[in-house]
Amino acid sequence: MQLQQLRYFLAVAETCHFTRAAETVRVAQPSLSQQVRALERELGAELFHRTRGNIALTDAGAALLPLARRIVADTESARLAVQETVQLRRGRVRLGAPPSLCTSLVPDVLRVFRDRYPGVALGVREGGSRDLVELLAAGELDLALVITPAGGEGPPDPAVTELLHEELVLVSAGRPARRKARVAELEGRPLVMFREGYDVREATLAACREAGFEPEFAVEGGEMDAVLGFVRAGLGPAVVPGMVAARSGLAVTPFAAPGLGRTIAVAHGPELRPTRAAEALRDTLLAHLRDAARAGELPPGTRLLL
Repeated sequence: MQLQQLRYFLAVAETCHFTRAAETVRVAQPSLSQQVRALERELGAELFHRTRGNIALTDAGAALLPLARRIVADTESARLAVQETVQLRRGRVRLGAPPSLCTSLVPDVLRVFRDRYPGVALGVREGGSRDLVELLAAGELDLALVITPAGGEGPPDPAVTELLHEELVLVSAGRPARRKARVAELEGRPLVMFREGYDVREATLAACREAGFEPEFAVEGGEMDAVLGFVRAGLGPAVVPGMVAARSGLAVTPFAAPGLGRTIAVAHGPELRPTRAAEALRDTLLAHLRDAARAGELPPGTRLLL
């Protein structure tokens, strides 16, 4: 049974005339009659009483009629749904990002994307880069912003495009220092520290250990908003990403060369081509960063890698 045959059957049933039905579906009448006959052979029953000047449904035809209408209607709905998805009038995209980017870069990008594609559903998953890479590989995310390398030696598993190199800076509740800070100056100075799983935490610990000391914590275990709140309350300084610091309202002190930094990349699953919606979100992200770089709106020390 072919969809085209069902359409021809419906045309005859609605016009009660083979010639008019052929004109309706824009096909030669002999071809239409042949296809209806083939459908009858497939079903093992005649669908029409054929008398000169009178075409009427048989009982078998009457039984098929509502089902054929439903099949054709569902097919049209499926076609329209696919077209709307391809044209981004509908769809879904699932984005993963570290918490630090969810409070800095991601909101601006999603706002632009939402304005442009209001019918596309957006989902955001926060997590560390290692966890996000695993979610991409499992097909639970379409795109992810990750810090490279993602928790280990070498590049992360998914295909990645490096976007930005971002400085890590020191934020505090007081006035910013007149000179750049050195990592060694953090020794003996209690820090506000993120919970385990934050890439910034791992980078800070690694820098302090490379400088020959274990950092002290005034308080640890916070998420991004909590860490900034603890700093504002005067509990101590914290090392945070430059894009976060630029929005924090806190005093910002960069580190002296070679400084602390991280590379941000956008990744998709290694085996699956991104969906049309995911590609559109990726394009929106890249365009947003290029526009910000041209306008000089990237925070100091943040360098575009595209």
